[in-house]
Amino acid sequence: MATEVVRRNRPGTKKVDFYNWPDQDFNDMETTLAVQQYIQQLIRKDYKDVEAILDPPPVQDEASWKYEHLRQFCNELNSLTVCLLEECDPLVCKQMTATEQWIFLCAAHRQPKECSALDYTLHTLHGAASLLNSNKHFPSRVSIKENSAQKLSSVARRIYRIFSHAYCHHRTLFNDFEEKTYLCKRFTRYVIKYDLMTTDNLIVPLSVLDLEGEKEGEKKEEEGETTEGQGESKAEEEEEGEKSQEQPAESSQ
Repeated sequence: MATEVVRRNRPGTKKVDFYNWPDQDFNDMETTLAVQQYIQQLIRKDYKDVEAILDPPPVQDEASWKYEHLRQFCNELNSLTVCLLEECDPLVCKQMTATEQWIFLCAAHRQPKECSALDYTLHTLHGAASLLNSNKHFPSRVSIKENSAQKLSSVARRIYRIFSHAYCHHRTLFNDFEEKTYLCKRFTRYVIKYDLMTTDNLIVPLSVLDLEGEKEGEKKEEEGETTEGQGESKAEEEEEGEKSQEQPAESSQ
């Protein structure tokens, strides 16, 4: 009689033995968390193989695939945030900036306002987690409604700013983290592959991520589409309560 494989880290498991079980075929994952488990399995197998990680299994619903990937990105961005805690001083990075031209307002407040880069990062990840775990917008992780799927682009655009700030203002930290995770490369390929952002909105150079040959997918509808520096569309601003403002960045940043 075959021994049942227990796919969990038991209490007391050493770090070196984490996830020490055979890979499982996606079709054999009989759980509502199958997509999440499959994505995490692919990352553990080879985090550098971005295309394999982003390529959905046959007949997999695209909306739920994009949704689960975005949840995973938010989860992994917590690790980058921990790294930023040691370096991103609120007294130095007083505003959420990427390039020297744009200051991003934080939508976590009753009225959008400037936050330190670290607070913006924490508020943005908390807001993304709240939305992606909302029973109102995402009552099921198996089937995603079309109007809910449309919110994924907004979440992606916001959390991308965390990568942008780290790249522009904490380059060594960014490079070290990226070498260990390929997270920004995977995220950038993800938003291009699934048309969640345009390449005009991407601040981290594609050449840095070895993605210079990437092409945009189908063009987004003109309605509601603007460049990052020009702020979100009116509809998105009303929904999100945020926009970008053109101001000189602090010299200390």
